[in-house]
Amino acid sequence: MTTARHGLDTGRAGESGVLRVESNGINIIVDGERKGSPRELFWPWFAANVSVFGISYGAFALGFGISFWQALVVGIVGIVFSFLLCGFVALAGKRGSAPTMVLSRAAFGVRGNRLPAAISWLLTVGWETALTILATLATATVFERLGLGGGVATQVVALVVVAALVVGAGVLGFDLIMRLQAVITVITAVLTVVYIALVVGDIDFATVSALPAGSAQAVIGALIFLMTGFGLGWVNVAADYSRYLPRQASTRSVVAWTTVGASVAPIVLLLVGLLLAGSSTDLSDALAADPVGALAAALPTWFLIPFALVAVLGLVGGAVLDIYSSGLALLATGLRVPRYVAALIDGAIMVVGTVYVVFFAGDFLGQFTGFLITLGVPVAAWCGIMLADIAMRRRDYNEDDLYRESGRYGDVRPLPILLVLVCTFLGWGLVTNASAGWLSWQGYLLGPFGLGGPEGDWAFANLGVLVSLVLAFVVTLVTGRAEVRKQEAMPT
Repeated sequence: MTTARHGLDTGRAGESGVLRVESNGINIIVDGERKGSPRELFWPWFAANVSVFGISYGAFALGFGISFWQALVVGIVGIVFSFLLCGFVALAGKRGSAPTMVLSRAAFGVRGNRLPAAISWLLTVGWETALTILATLATATVFERLGLGGGVATQVVALVVVAALVVGAGVLGFDLIMRLQAVITVITAVLTVVYIALVVGDIDFATVSALPAGSAQAVIGALIFLMTGFGLGWVNVAADYSRYLPRQASTRSVVAWTTVGASVAPIVLLLVGLLLAGSSTDLSDALAADPVGALAAALPTWFLIPFALVAVLGLVGGAVLDIYSSGLALLATGLRVPRYVAALIDGAIMVVGTVYVVFFAGDFLGQFTGFLITLGVPVAAWCGIMLADIAMRRRDYNEDDLYRESGRYGDVRPLPILLVLVCTFLGWGLVTNASAGWLSWQGYLLGPFGLGGPEGDWAFANLGVLVSLVLAFVVTLVTGRAEVRKQEAMPT
């Protein structure tokens, strides 16, 4: 049986039911378990990105010192383009029946892929931790507004509830996640519309439209930050759900439903965030400390509980996808445990990280921005290599060889690994994170490259992410064609 040959986990998710632990891990999904249609990809992607946290990105974008119209344009472009990259990576799942970080072995080699798998694991664990932090802070803020506490006790209860939902769904796996995301989509979409209707009166469009335009460097910085915060934060997991689709599923539909499902909510939420943050500097400042809870300030008391529900469910929707994929990435690094054990390990790290930030660190936005940009650089390099590799392939992956070090994809492919390291070195040298002191060493190439140094106009343009993505894509496209042709010419 294919599942037994390709991983520790065996069994059939389709037979297990939504309330039993999925037994599939990083193994190939056999044809008997492949089901559904590309349009079903809409639900997990929409649910993972409908969080009201998206409204806070309006304040983050305006924080670059740009106008409302500049922020709206870069927001739409950054969101759609970055999620389109997810759509292209999702194609690999349909063509290879395996998780994203297993399919990446075709480009890096079976054991060589452990480096990008480890980077992917760090990113997804970081994201699920960030979303859990936000859910905990938001719940405490809402309960404080209601006069029902809001201190440490409330934060502890919120953390326990959120962690139970996230870890529980991550352990149970694919079928429950798909059902859960459909429910989250409906509830959060309806309540988010109500929220927007309640706060629309706080918008002062004259004030918003009067915001001065920013420099080209500031516009580029906002664009890259939004790309990193949205689609580039998901590219490394984009094939984890499309791998369950039938092989004959439409290629265009896989790309389209992934892109549309992931993009539509963030665009609307960003627009609302730009209008709210642009109307009130107090709200914009408050969002830096509590990006979700601060949004409750203008709400009537009767809607605070529904707001807490929409806030928590939206964040849980994203964290659930992250913990499922972080478990798969951990297995792809070579750890030999069942998938649900990997999810439990990641859940424990998530709880520890949340406890540290909520109860000890205090500063969320600075650390979050530093985390996004720092890991965004090597992930962008991996993404560029993966996209080029997908574009060059004309045949489906040989599934057996994805798990054989002696197979067509090889054991360790030095060039892609070296390319990730070089792009990361260049990328970190072209970004800065002033709000996170532990990252003050970055930006070391801004001076030598004539960009004004760590204090110059280009210091916060986040060029390193874009350079890493483009350079990795172009170099792989130029140097990798012969190797891909050789792989595909081998007999099956």
